[in-house]
Amino acid sequence: MISHQDACSLIDTPAAGLPELLARAGELRDRGRGRTVTFSAKVFVPLTTLCRDYCGYCTFRRDPGEPGAHTMAPDEVVALAQAGGRLGAKEALFSLGDKPEASFASHREFLRRHGHRTTLSYLRAVCAAVLAESPLLPHANPGVMGERDLAALREVNVSMGLMLETVSERLLARGMAHDRAPDKVPARRLKTIALAGKLGIPFTTGLLIGIGETRRERADTLVAIRDLHEKHGHIQEVIVQNFRAKPRIPMREAPEPSLEDLLWTLAVARLVLGPDVNIQAPPNLTPDVYPRLLAAGLNDWGGISPLTLDHINPEKPWPLIPELRRATESQGFVLRERLAIYPEFATRAEYVDESLRARVQALVDEHGLVKESYERWRRW
Repeated sequence: MISHQDACSLIDTPAAGLPELLARAGELRDRGRGRTVTFSAKVFVPLTTLCRDYCGYCTFRRDPGEPGAHTMAPDEVVALAQAGGRLGAKEALFSLGDKPEASFASHREFLRRHGHRTTLSYLRAVCAAVLAESPLLPHANPGVMGERDLAALREVNVSMGLMLETVSERLLARGMAHDRAPDKVPARRLKTIALAGKLGIPFTTGLLIGIGETRRERADTLVAIRDLHEKHGHIQEVIVQNFRAKPRIPMREAPEPSLEDLLWTLAVARLVLGPDVNIQAPPNLTPDVYPRLLAAGLNDWGGISPLTLDHINPEKPWPLIPELRRATESQGFVLRERLAIYPEFATRAEYVDESLRARVQALVDEHGLVKESYERWRRW
């Protein structure tokens, strides 16, 4: 791993220096993660598109009455999970807006009809239903949470996540990406991630690049994630996600980060986070350059669905697994399926709720990867 100061010294890396930077990152990845690259077969569950935040780059959120505004009923969630299970998916990825009940009376009424006061309580109930009525294992991304909700959700999720995105408070200013997003205050997100560590929750986080932050602020964000992991040991995955412009968002005219900028960030993430942390970049957001992404030090392709689109970036289809496998193997790697919980956490009982341990262990081999007899993705 490199120091914060060393990371900042890489900010002005010239184009001619990028290959050397990528080579350093790739060598460090090989030292820690070897030549296995993983992915998770998932179903994307957009539990509710309502959200009290108005981020400048988000196409997922809706207000009540807008086209696409919807909160899924329990039977919808279960039916989707069962359909995914029939296709070989093993992860139910729950994405949802932050605390919509704080802003919308219609959502509070929906929750009341289903016996809940908060969206997080409702989320826990539908995660439990997925566990009871489908073969999938939940992984929830519910936004900012307190310790009580984290503890309750841990009982029905094998892992959880919250994108830190950035530690830059500048982006909270008027006209910036987070100026109408109370749940994007960096300190609140850092606290949630720390609480997850206190509770022993395998946790996914990451950066969103191209939303107005500087390279220095990216380095600051990576160091903040590293500090949390060094203290708690619970960061199972760090995502480097690149902003994509869309017609209906406030930032529709904002420039997207270049491929070289994405590669720089991936490489610096590997050098800052070290050889053992799992680093991912969504392959659907940067298609057709998989060898270059691998060269930058990643070791995971994230969740890929045989059934559902990427509701955060619906215009970007998932890659076909055979295509991704060919690209991965062409660079000398082996592609393997993992669960929503990463192998090094799946094999440690203290990171899995007691009620979920038997289900997890039945699916994985001695290395914590999905048993090849359960890898149905080869037929996708």
